[in-house]
Amino acid sequence: MSRELYAGVMSGTSLDGIDAVLTDLAPGPGAYRILASTHVDFPAELRRELLALQATGPDELVRAARAAQHLADLYAYALRSVCLAAGVPERDVAAAGVHGQTVRHRPHEGWTAQLNSAARVAELASMTVVADFRMRDIAAGGQGAPLVPAFHAAVFRDHERHRVVANLGGIANITDLPPRGEVRGFDTGPGNVLLDLWHARVRGGPFDAEGRFAATGSVDARLLAAMAAEPYLSRSPPKSTGRDLFDAVWLDRILGTTDRDPADVQATLAAFTAESLAGAIRDHCSGAEELLLCGGGARNSDLVARIRAALPAITVVTTDTAGIASEHVEALAFAWLARETIAGRPGNLPAVTGAAGPRVLGAIYPR
Repeated sequence: MSRELYAGVMSGTSLDGIDAVLTDLAPGPGAYRILASTHVDFPAELRRELLALQATGPDELVRAARAAQHLADLYAYALRSVCLAAGVPERDVAAAGVHGQTVRHRPHEGWTAQLNSAARVAELASMTVVADFRMRDIAAGGQGAPLVPAFHAAVFRDHERHRVVANLGGIANITDLPPRGEVRGFDTGPGNVLLDLWHARVRGGPFDAEGRFAATGSVDARLLAAMAAEPYLSRSPPKSTGRDLFDAVWLDRILGTTDRDPADVQATLAAFTAESLAGAIRDHCSGAEELLLCGGGARNSDLVARIRAALPAITVVTTDTAGIASEHVEALAFAWLARETIAGRPGNLPAVTGAAGPRVLGAIYPR
């Protein structure tokens, strides 16, 4: 039986580590079937460095190059691990989509930066690697993000129901999938990035597991209103954002010098993520019936409950109900994007990114 084996690797804005999948993308029953998956945590030192590289600092070119090498080693390890788990020789994998780690995203200036050493990944993993997915779209006048809506449309579109897919990573983004008509999508604002930042500051852990800390607090209405006044939220799409905007500087400016209960701040940040996502869906996805959640935030039960409360007329579930585990969607998307690149097919959606037209994305590093 014919197989189309592709791998996908993703390390997102949350900086929690690397997700990798091996999948068979051959048409027919079982299409998009995941053969193996793995998660590789970032070593604490690397995570600290990646956070530090979000801002200008001393000797950052050398530090970024070293971090890229470290990332490449981990990407290659993840790729070898999924091949080993599936019992598939590396040579049988047509290509791996390796997005890299975004440290700066400035599409309004015509550039974006993902740390990666794709040649090193290809060498260490012994497979063809597709990387640098964003820059061709940006060169064509687009935002370079989000890139997953084309994949969402391929696997989640339902010609009977109006669906929206929301990825709750460090930054939240949505894909609007009406039964007919144009697919649209954009970054709605923060997903987990501010929640993680505050939790790390006041509790010491990298994230609020299941939103348990947020659930102990009360939403501060005035603070929430100050957050909701962020101009990015009212901008019309296409648009994309990242840690360049939603960072510690942004949070400290909003908080000011007033002493606040840490749990109340956590609860208000959760409400901000939920309300900014829900507001984007209400404003831009008229008639939506079902919301499919994916990404790390889909496992945050407090956050999911807040999203459900903000969208009472919409059924809110995870992508698991549509056949793909929520933690695998993004890595699988980059396996799919790698296939599109290898086949010479466009991977962007101009209606999403604002690019001048469809473009074949990425650079290919042969095995």
